[in-house]
Amino acid sequence: MSRLSSRNFPPWEVLSLVAQHLDPKTLAIASCVSKSWYIAMSSDYLWQPICSSHYPSLSNLKLTDPSDVSYRRLFSVGYSATKRRLKTPPPPRISLDNLIFAVELSTIEVDALIFTLAKPANELRCADTSGVFWFDIDINVNCFRSFGLIDLQEEVGITWNVLLRGWGGVFTMMDYEGRVSFSPAASESWFSEELPSPRCCSSEAASGIVADLRLGFSSSNGFCEDEKVRVAKACVGMLSIVNWRYVTVDDGLRYLQHFLLPNSTMCM
Repeated sequence: MSRLSSRNFPPWEVLSLVAQHLDPKTLAIASCVSKSWYIAMSSDYLWQPICSSHYPSLSNLKLTDPSDVSYRRLFSVGYSATKRRLKTPPPPRISLDNLIFAVELSTIEVDALIFTLAKPANELRCADTSGVFWFDIDINVNCFRSFGLIDLQEEVGITWNVLLRGWGGVFTMMDYEGRVSFSPAASESWFSEELPSPRCCSSEAASGIVADLRLGFSSSNGFCEDEKVRVAKACVGMLSIVNWRYVTVDDGLRYLQHFLLPNSTMCM
């Protein structure tokens, strides 16, 4: 029996020599063959250079804080963390068909409503063709109050709410009060507010997402200083402060579902 056993299993020296030429996945599979193979394929001698090459920060942490954890285990921890980080998020549980965008503009001093509108999100025109969360809103004469005119020097209040159809939920994307920041060259004003973190995270943490709202104006006199102008268009979107680009529609919907759907605790 001992002869048969010695013929079937290579000596330890051969295992160690072969193991040095195996990749991490093959090493892990080989360690499942038997107890002796597990011992041979799991030594720190083999896994330390692999771990240092793939996850140097974890290897350095073991050097500064020695413990009984093996380099094979450190590699497994680093590999699992990388997979979680790169994991594709699940599809959003809501769609643009479920949402209504409501925008309202008023003056602060005299409390006069300039315009108000509510539009189904799926009827809005994407302001960009790359599938990002940025939409144009057409403003027609039926949206206006007080003739829809605004003094570019006065303070205004602007609110943007997102409603779940059937009043299943409401989330305030923007509730801004302040002076209009107007660019004559672009004939528009830009408003932005950083959004709160999802409910699954600490309320002290920033979300890294900004609500973006732009108003376009029309004028018959070239935007004179004392002239009242009319709001001609609006654009709404969600920006990432990491790269100041608009997030994708799916990422925007995944963010909104935390606030619009009950018991939605999955982080983005």
